Parts: sequence; structure tokens; C-alpha cells
Amino acid sequence: MSDTDRTFAGSIPAIYDHYLGPLIFEPYATDLADRPAQISLGRMLETAAGTGIVTRALARTLSGGVDITATDLNQPMLDFAAAQTADQRVTWRQADALHLPFDDGSFDVVLCQFGAMFFPDRVAAYAEARRVLKPTGKFIFSVWDRIEENDFAAIVTQTKATLFPANPPLFLARTPHGYHNISQIRDDTAAAGFVDVAVETVQRRSQAASPRQPAVGFCQGTP
Repeated sequence: MSDTDRTFAGSIPAIYDHYLGPLIFEPYATDLADRPAQISLGRMLETAAGTGIVTRALARTLSGGVDITATDLNQPMLDFAAAQTADQRVTWRQADALHLPFDDGSFDVVLCQFGAMFFPDRVAAYAEARRVLKPTGKFIFSVWDRIEENDFAAIVTQTKATLFPANPPLFLARTPHGYHNISQIRDDTAAAGFVDVAVETVQRRSQAASPRQPAVGFCQGTP
């Protein structure tokens, strides 16, 4: 990605959270947060936390004995996220998922929602997750399926293609929805040293109040 693609600044974090959060993130955040819910004590690391949609779900779901460290590469996103919750268990920290500033074996769980597709080196990012995990720790992450299975992104991409037929913008299909091959995901996690890898397909549907909601979210809530 270019530097512009990484710059979620100004009004973007709030628009992203308000318009896209309920439509394409929150239903899956609830599912993801439920997966480590049995942990009663320990430390959890979230990478690519964005505006804290999963972080807030984790704070609601997890026992009070679990501390959450939420990280993201983009400081404006973290600033917005930190302003949305006063939970003292959550620590916010800017960090690159490929170069985590934590000691080996520091966490019981590493969790990431819809971030792996953007990692420039996924195997390196997975290896970093494994490094900071305790020997019995778990790495839980989600990625989008192919764009044809995701109505909002598909319609946005199709519409843009009618407006720019000579050079249709294909970023959504190429990047956010470009890492869905299960064999590739298994190979990458195995290359990072993980064993006993389980892959599950989860389907959640949401409905926009009007066409304007996803239009504003995608056009003004992303770089």
C-alpha cells in the first residue's frame, strides 16, 4: 500500500466507525470476541485494532481478569478508539504487527480481525504473533471471503466500474477481499510455525438503513 492508503486521519476514523462499523465489522466482532471468552485470567493482544470495534466487544465479553493490549499501525485510529471506551483493562499502543514491541511469550491470546489481508508479509506477521504467544497460547484471526460473497463491497466495486470503465478501481477485490484461499491461509500459518490450524467459514448478514450509509462509509470512511 502507498502512504496515502495507510493514512486513516482527520474525519476518516469517525466516519469509518459510524458508517462501516455496524455494517461489516460489528457482527463479526461479536463472533470473534466470543471465541476466547473462556479465559478468566491472562493477557490478550489485539493487532490491527482500528477504531476498537473488536476491542469494545472483547471488553464486554471477557472476564475482568483479562488485560487487553490493543495495537494498530495508525495512531489517529487508536486515538479515536481510546476515546470510545474507559475500560481500565485496555491499553492502547501503536505497533506494527510485523515488528511487535513485546517480549517472547507475553500473551495468552493474539487476536486480529480483518487485518491480515493488509500485512505486506503475512508469514512474518504470523511468526510475530507466535513469538509473543505463550507455548499454550492461541492465535485467532479473521479475513474476508471473496468479494462475490460480500454484497456491500461487491456493489461498490461494480458501481465504480460503471463510472470508470477504462480503469475500474479494484482495490477492494484485490486487497481486503483478496486473501480468502483456505489452502494459502493454512500454508502461511504453517510456515510461521503454527500447528493444529482450524479454519471456519462464518457468515453474518447486516442491512443498511439506506444506500447512503455504505456509500458514505466506503467513500469518506477510507483513504
